[in-house]
Amino acid sequence: MASSPEIITIAHVIQQAVAPVFLLTGVGALLTVLTNRLARVTDRLRTLEQTTNLDQHKDEILTLKSRAHVTRWAIVLCTISALFVCLVVAALFVSSQFGLDPSGMIALLFVVAMLALISGLLCFLHEITLAMREMGN
Repeated sequence: MASSPEIITIAHVIQQAVAPVFLLTGVGALLTVLTNRLARVTDRLRTLEQTTNLDQHKDEILTLKSRAHVTRWAIVLCTISALFVCLVVAALFVSSQFGLDPSGMIALLFVVAMLALISGLLCFLHEITLAMREMGN
């Protein structure tokens, strides 16, 4: 059985890991939104590509393909962000077990996670702009 100081250490690490886990929940919700948008774009593309008059829908097809491309990048970047947040949580526990100072590594992992998330959100914003332009707004 673990001694009292070890239990306190693990409890402290769990407390530190709670914030990144909430961040993972938010990124997961964002990934759900992005994959739903990609599915809708893909469905519309398939519908248009089955029409007999592709020239009539050429501009919309190009816009949809651009939206799909940007959305795919948003998904990739948000997934990378989530993976780095997972690495932050893992680093917290591993460093606790080996008595290491993880502050530099954790800061770097978290900054990379945030940069990937920011980039993914910018891609999401770009995709929304493309969708609004397609609607004429």
